[in-house]
Amino acid sequence: QVQLVESGGGLVQPGGSLRLSCAASEHIATLNIMGWYRQAPGKQRELVAAITNGGSTNYADSVNGRFTMSRDNAKNTLYLQMNSLKPEDTAVYYCGASRTYLGVQYPYWGQGTQVTVAS
Repeated sequence: QVQLVESGGGLVQPGGSLRLSCAASEHIATLNIMGWYRQAPGKQRELVAAITNGGSTNYADSVNGRFTMSRDNAKNTLYLQMNSLKPEDTAVYYCGASRTYLGVQYPYWGQGTQVTVAS
């Protein structure tokens, strides 16, 4: 069982920046995919950005050019640098990961961290 712990959320004004961190309890190089997802009130959870263990990245159109995801394998930590934040970025942000073993995919989720963009 992989434990994922997010941190770094908070209240920020429009145009501001935040950096989220996701600390994993195991070596993240063993995870096939890691990513950030978000869920706003009354909406479904959506992908923000994801990275494969090969280093391929994918960003949602709504954040492309404003958010940057990175990882530190030595610290087993995934980051999301969020710049030029907008009120519509307000949501609970979740760190997610999956590992495939013997053809079975095992998903893991963090508890989420609240990001509020408001003046």
